[in-house]
Amino acid sequence: MDFPYPSLMFLADVDRVSAKTALGVAYWRPDACVGQLRLQGCEVDLGLPDMTPAAARAAGARSLLIGVANAGGFIPPHWEAVLIEALEAGLDLISGLHTRLASLPRVRETAERLGRRLLEAREPDPRFNVVGEGAKRGGQRLLTVGTDCAVGKMYAALAIAKELKARGVDADFRATGQTGIFIAGSGAPIDAIVSDFVAGAAEALSPAAGDDHWDVVEGQGSLFHPAYAGVTLGLLHGSQPDALVLCHDATRTAIDGLEAFPTPSLVEAAELNLRLARLTNPAVRFAGVCVNTSRLSPEAAAIYLSETADELGVPCCDPVRTGVAVIVDALLAGAVRRGAA
Repeated sequence: MDFPYPSLMFLADVDRVSAKTALGVAYWRPDACVGQLRLQGCEVDLGLPDMTPAAARAAGARSLLIGVANAGGFIPPHWEAVLIEALEAGLDLISGLHTRLASLPRVRETAERLGRRLLEAREPDPRFNVVGEGAKRGGQRLLTVGTDCAVGKMYAALAIAKELKARGVDADFRATGQTGIFIAGSGAPIDAIVSDFVAGAAEALSPAAGDDHWDVVEGQGSLFHPAYAGVTLGLLHGSQPDALVLCHDATRTAIDGLEAFPTPSLVEAAELNLRLARLTNPAVRFAGVCVNTSRLSPEAAAIYLSETADELGVPCCDPVRTGVAVIVDALLAGAVRRGAA
């Protein structure tokens, strides 16, 4: 998709977990961001200038991007005034939520009157409406999986793809969520695809390739999340991964927003993901762990990563703090190639 960047990042009035779209775009595509627009009660600061839509337009913004991924992906009524103000200031609107911008009468009518565009990242491409076959295909694939939602699966996938490319490896990042699509400009919004087609969409997103090509597929959800386990399973089967990288938040003890469900141990999470991934690739391997240690001190983070690596016997890193070189070293050493012992 050709998104009209740069954008004014709309953070609304959400917390840090719900602002993961804006945080991700600001980190990976700083060139796409002009400023931020926050409502009273917003708990997030991207470190960008606070701007009105008019000020952002004057500073070169071409669009307002809704940088929120709230539970249910909806647009509450009190955001509409900001969206209309942005349209009137000369900005297109970009959204990755389940609520379609055109389904809001006032927003749609304003856009039509002013000739502005309403762009949706969660609008599935009909080419992804296919049933998975599970047939073996060439190339190599890595899928990031998690102990919960919003634990860094996209950051890990982007960092691994970037490191592979930096070493001259033929590699592609395959986006499966709205934030990844905003960053990469293409992908499949997996959670907006009919459930029967999720595995097939993952197959289409990571097609047959040369033996030395790596597709690094962004994971979604978690097998341990009572609401979003299904999308994870579809990706496990459809992406047919040769390698799995487990992602975790070092300070999270329960599924976010569902305190009755504790986060699993890393050993339990690795074993279950491997067992289910073997349906379509019996040779899948556990390649490493990526941990969000942002709430730990540097000293505590280093100890956590070292102890985790020792416990699981695989490389462990924080994609932001330490980089992912240790995981890429293992991949390129051939430890997780298809059919490896």
